[in-house]
Amino acid sequence: MAMRDIRVIGDPVLRTVCEPIRKIDGSVRSLVADLLETVDTEGRAGLAANQIGVSLRAFSYNIDDEVGYVLNPAIAELSEESQDGDEGCLSVPGLWFPTKRAYYARVVGINLEGEEVMVEGTGLMARCLQHEVDHLDGHLYLDRLDRAARKRAMAAVRDL
Repeated sequence: MAMRDIRVIGDPVLRTVCEPIRKIDGSVRSLVADLLETVDTEGRAGLAANQIGVSLRAFSYNIDDEVGYVLNPAIAELSEESQDGDEGCLSVPGLWFPTKRAYYARVVGINLEGEEVMVEGTGLMARCLQHEVDHLDGHLYLDRLDRAARKRAMAAVRDL
């Protein structure tokens, strides 16, 4: 296990659509261990594999003292009810912008044993699940901002 460096905006890996995990081997087990160790820090809610430079579909989460991971995650359900709130990202350090997300989300994927897993939640957990799957699809939360907020965000990013 290792605490891994976080890639920041501008790194092309963050805009890469991650490949599905086809075989669970030692490298995938090591990736999960690193994702779990790296997310298990105060103030961190989630971490996608591409944020540590690995273009595979895996993420970890750390919400309300619940730490876990999902391999090959896919959004299975989103509520029509939405939530508005400031969102930040380890790959866009120090910046927070109002981002609309579904209030409830359910993600399905597999664990290290190849068994199907489901993670669901409302509020912060739903936001995290959507945010991390977006990362694995090559998107940053900045892509979801309304026009005015995106303009402010891009100016702030240039100032980083």
